[in-house]
Amino acid sequence: MTPTPEFPIEVRGSATQPLGMSPARFLRDYWQKRPLLIRNAFPDFEPPLQPDDLAGLACEPAALARLIVHDPKRDRWHVNPGPLSEADFARTPDSHWTLLVQDVDKWDADVARLLEPFSFLPSWRVDDVMVSYAEPEGGVGAHVDQYDVFLLQGLGQRHWAISDDPLAPKAFRPDVELKQLVSFEPTHEWLLQPGDMLYLPPGVPHDGVAFGGPCMTFSVGMRAPSQAEMTGDLADYIADLLPDELRYADPDLKPARATGEIDRAALARIVDALPFAAALDEALLRDWFGRFITRYRNAQVVAPLERPLTDAALRKQLAAGASLLRHPWSRLAWSRGRNGCTLYVSGQAHAAAPALAQALCEQRAWRPSGPLDDLEFGLLRTLVNEGHLLPRKSRRQ
Repeated sequence: MTPTPEFPIEVRGSATQPLGMSPARFLRDYWQKRPLLIRNAFPDFEPPLQPDDLAGLACEPAALARLIVHDPKRDRWHVNPGPLSEADFARTPDSHWTLLVQDVDKWDADVARLLEPFSFLPSWRVDDVMVSYAEPEGGVGAHVDQYDVFLLQGLGQRHWAISDDPLAPKAFRPDVELKQLVSFEPTHEWLLQPGDMLYLPPGVPHDGVAFGGPCMTFSVGMRAPSQAEMTGDLADYIADLLPDELRYADPDLKPARATGEIDRAALARIVDALPFAAALDEALLRDWFGRFITRYRNAQVVAPLERPLTDAALRKQLAAGASLLRHPWSRLAWSRGRNGCTLYVSGQAHAAAPALAQALCEQRAWRPSGPLDDLEFGLLRTLVNEGHLLPRKSRRQ
């Protein structure tokens, strides 16, 4: 991953090109291949969230927050996994601590808008915007992430060190709750200013430390389920479809050569009995993945309406110009197959027209531009009553 003139590791962005290049070139040359520092990715950047607001959010019982304090003299790390309180912040030292809050885009609409420049990526690949606040020398130690991440500097300065050495050691320290690296030798170091952004593909060792004063970083992380997670979910999905009568069978069994041995013939029968993904019907695989990816890593479950809306009530609101606001915790995706289009919402599948499915995925607040047929209205009514779409009156009402 050594930088070359063809693939520079540092570029300069602009208001029209936050990546410093076209999305197509970025995906071709850098995405999941090599790190990239984009200076001035977001010119004149103003953080959409202030530190006090982040601390207040961290004290919410449902927030996913961690308070990490480092004792540099004894090299000890303390992790408070929350729920946090004002008293926890009152006890923090003047330096060497950081606050991490995940899923901030689900709580704050201004933070959610930071995701708009990343619309060139599939929406189901985007996980969340995590916000970190740190006092001087605060950080989480050298580590690796198993997913792509865009690190946008929002407030103050942060010193970043990375290693793009493919042979860099990645063993973890056994004495620290955080997954910190035992050894870290950086190959590149930078000081990021507000508006600068560092992209890191999975597996790149890195360490970010607040420099000189308070620091806040907005991390746009991707969803990268492991093969183990996908295999487990796929296995559960298939198991629900398989009749109990289908069992391991060995009508060609020969006398055992060694008692208790699982021989090659037995392994072949096991492989033949298990419908792995490569042997799945395409429609079945697509249906599993749509349900899985819209359910994966959802920290909260959307609650249905206590009093479902009637057809007449929903039609009246839509006719009056109401828009349907997607619930922050609802995840959507859709796909086309031989049997039509399917919209996936937080693990559930719904038949849908392609245009409507795409519109609901694209727009956080959607308003019908014309008459709805029975299928479209039925889908919207279902999603409203399940809590995934929230009717919002127009300003003229």
